[in-house]
Amino acid sequence: MRDRSRETSKFLSFVLRHQPEEIGLSLDDAGWASVEELLEACKRAGRTLSREDLQHMVDTSDKKRFAFSEDGLRIRANQGHSIQVELGYEPQEPPGVLYHGTATRFLESIRKEGLKRGSRHHVHLSSDAVTAANVGSRHGKPIVLRIASSQMHNDGYLFYLSENGVWLTERVPPDYILVE
Repeated sequence: MRDRSRETSKFLSFVLRHQPEEIGLSLDDAGWASVEELLEACKRAGRTLSREDLQHMVDTSDKKRFAFSEDGLRIRANQGHSIQVELGYEPQEPPGVLYHGTATRFLESIRKEGLKRGSRHHVHLSSDAVTAANVGSRHGKPIVLRIASSQMHNDGYLFYLSENGVWLTERVPPDYILVE
């Protein structure tokens, strides 16, 4: 079951964050998809999922990647989109320090250019070093970067807190990054 959950999570991430059109699904401007339309699109694409499967993903995902609307009729990814969506998060004051996990092979580029959002809407930051290390380990030998988020905020950079606790910002210039 664990492998099926992981496979389902990856599939939902793909269609709700990157390419809903691959299964003939449409998202609204805020990234929401009708649960019924998602289930039908999955079925047509040869991936049978149930409402219970979706509920399980939302309830048990350690990273809380997905959320249901208050009425339970829609579902969306909480962040990480490469397609244009407006998640509606309000700017917030971050804690003094945030963390970013990456692989050591990216360090030279980060020292020169800082952290960029790439194809996604935002740079993702963690409130703790352990989470950042886990993220970094997915990309190779991990390194955790300390981000002077309070200083960035004071200098006018905007931060958003996603529903699953991931801090988001458009970029992090090198001057705000401490490599330990």
